[in-house]
Amino acid sequence: MRGLKPSTIVAGTSPVTKIPSPPSYLSKDAKAEWRRVAPILIDERRVLTIADLAVLENFVIATGTMREMHRLLQAEGYVLPNGRRHSAVGILTAAQQQQLRCAGELGLTPSARSRAAIMEAADDEDDNPLAVR
Repeated sequence: MRGLKPSTIVAGTSPVTKIPSPPSYLSKDAKAEWRRVAPILIDERRVLTIADLAVLENFVIATGTMREMHRLLQAEGYVLPNGRRHSAVGILTAAQQQQLRCAGELGLTPSARSRAAIMEAADDEDDNPLAVR
């Protein structure tokens, strides 16, 4: 990126280096998602910081809620016997939207990862005085 980079914000400050246990109050589905995603963010990508733990928590709660509502709708149907839409449809939709937002923040979507790669490439070009412009 061109121009001055902020000197007060340093990427990777306070990194999480050990996978924390999922909070006890999470649902079974949310805990399973925590155990699946946390190692990717901490051990593989090394991008999770202490400040990001709340976003991870939101992500796994939304994922757990999404799965729970989906099971409920599979069992009871999207339309109730009175012809009205099941209230779980709205909860499922809200959880899906929240999960997708958090996934983007954590770099867990293909588009988020590609944006990060493009930004890194641009940073590399700015740091190279021999780059052709």
